[in-house]
Formats: sequence, structure tokens, C-alpha cells
Amino acid sequence: MKTRNTTTHVLNDNLSLTALLAFSLASFFCVFYSCASFAGSLNAAIDDFSDIKDNSLGIPRQFINDSIAGGSTTTEQLVSKGVIYLTGELIPARGQPGWASTVLPLDAQSLPQDASAFEGIRIVIKVNSGSISISANSTEVTNFDYHAALVPVANDGEFHEVKIPFNSMKRAWSEQAPLNTKTINSLSIVAFSLQKSAFNFELDEVSFY
Repeated sequence: MKTRNTTTHVLNDNLSLTALLAFSLASFFCVFYSCASFAGSLNAAIDDFSDIKDNSLGIPRQFINDSIAGGSTTTEQLVSKGVIYLTGELIPARGQPGWASTVLPLDAQSLPQDASAFEGIRIVIKVNSGSISISANSTEVTNFDYHAALVPVANDGEFHEVKIPFNSMKRAWSEQAPLNTKTINSLSIVAFSLQKSAFNFELDEVSFY
């Protein structure tokens, strides 16, 4: 077992960049599938990275970066022994942030799932370089300004357990409203930067708590 430090995150007010970076592939699924409300039972475990391509719900992980918006970011992913290793170089388009998103869908067709039985998101993460955020992507949000939070861990080469309460996650440029935890269809873990830079981090577990 890895040595882990436990942190409960309280979101600060400066989330404009973070929420922008929450833009994820799950949003595109709603173009092709109905995003009407759907209340189903949801397991706490989202991904323990024991499978090379699927999360713990049996749904393939998705990866997307700023290349869809004119950037030149490069990313690599490797799953080995229950850990996913994510590395790359963020190369933003002019006047935009650079970002690379790992998307963990909660439903194969991007239908909203009911996470109201849980208090928030728990991740076990090691950050070797770069800044990381996480978002809970609700089907009620149509402008990509998802409820998001920075992941507050030191780049110290250690795994940390971080708990992020749903009620601490905020939108950036939209009117503030509580996250409707009955309408979440995916989670996004995002490396981001305003300028060209490398990122390197590892995920051991992602779950609700």
C-alpha cells in the first residue's frame, strides 16, 4: 500500500480558469444521446484503474485536450498495476489556456446519474508537475461552465488522498447555483496552464464518498 496524506479541500474563489478547463468529451455525447434526467443507483467506486481502458463502471475512459480548440497540447496515458500515468506538454492556442482532460463517464450514453447519496469526490493522486483541477459535469450545464475545484496537492512525489465536497465546487462565469448531484454524467480531471508547460501526474483511485 502507498503512503497517503489526507486533505479535505475548500475551494477558493479564483476558478475562472478551472471551470473553463472542465470542458470535456461528455458534453459532446449529449449531441447524440438524450440527456433527460435519469435517476439510477450509482456505486461509490468510479475508477481504480485495474483495467487498461475501462473504469470501474465498465465504461471506457475518454481523453481530450485543447487540440480541438486550436491548441497543440500532446498527451500520453499508461495504465499499469492499478495506476494511470498521465504526461504531456501543454501548448495553448494564442490567448487561450492549455488543457488536457481525463474524462470518467458515469453512464455509457452520458445519461445523468444520481450521486445525491454522496458528499463529494475522493481521489488518490500524485502530482509530479503541473496544476490539476476536477469537475463534476452536470447535464443541466449547457455552457461548459461546470462545477469545478482545484486539486490542492504538493508536487512532492507522494500519493495524497483528497476529498472535495460537492458544496465547495463552483462555476466560474455563470450565476452561482448549487450543483444538482442528481444530474452528473461524468467527472473530468484536468491538467492546465496559461502558458507552455509540462505536466506529469498519477491517479490511483477516483470515487464518491
